[in-house]
Amino acid sequence: MRNSIEFRLFGKYALFTDPLTKIGGEKMTYQIPTYQALKGIIESIYWKPTITIFIDKVRVMNAIKMESKGVRPIEYGGGNTLAHYTYLKDVCYHVQAHFEFNPHRSDLAFDRNEGKHYAILKRSLEAGGRRDIFLGARECQGYVEPISFDGGEGFYDEADLHFGTMVHGINYPDETGRNEMEVRLWNPVMQNGVVHFIRPDECEHVRSIAAMEPKPFTQQAITSVEELWQEVNK
Repeated sequence: MRNSIEFRLFGKYALFTDPLTKIGGEKMTYQIPTYQALKGIIESIYWKPTITIFIDKVRVMNAIKMESKGVRPIEYGGGNTLAHYTYLKDVCYHVQAHFEFNPHRSDLAFDRNEGKHYAILKRSLEAGGRRDIFLGARECQGYVEPISFDGGEGFYDEADLHFGTMVHGINYPDETGRNEMEVRLWNPVMQNGVVHFIRPDECEHVRSIAAMEPKPFTQQAITSVEELWQEVNK
């Protein structure tokens, strides 16, 4: 696929929080990463508002294991409380994704140099990302490295699983053209160890969260890909 990258994503723990479990102040992870979590990880590798990241598929390489921990999260009113968080343990995924130019950011047309964005993205991936990688939560450090998506043996290569209704991701106004934030839901299915993600605009269950307007950008407010290209090639 055009502008496509493939990489291994791994870490000791992950917390892709099911929002239904946050009501009582505790958190429990989904069994697999959400589309939005993977999108955020790639944006930690390389992000520009000019482009939009699309997650194509994820391959679950290790067995799905969970571990609960007692934690003392900080309360909004000050002090600490006691809670149990349930994490995924010893996670490893193969991810395939690509980028496209954001059609709702005509103000950034000057920054649309496909070849240089792709080259910087691949170089950033080889370096392990331009910012820290987190597996769903800040306390879950993650790591990335380029790899063939189909390489190696996965624990679920011959398994099919259904995961019920999950959060797919968040719609932001600069990616939809609508001045509101929305949440998307879907029903993922694993086939031979691989979950194929539908595109955000293909999600049938979308709910509005709040009114929001996109952040405006000017040519003087961001580092263009041309300037960034010169910087990484010094």
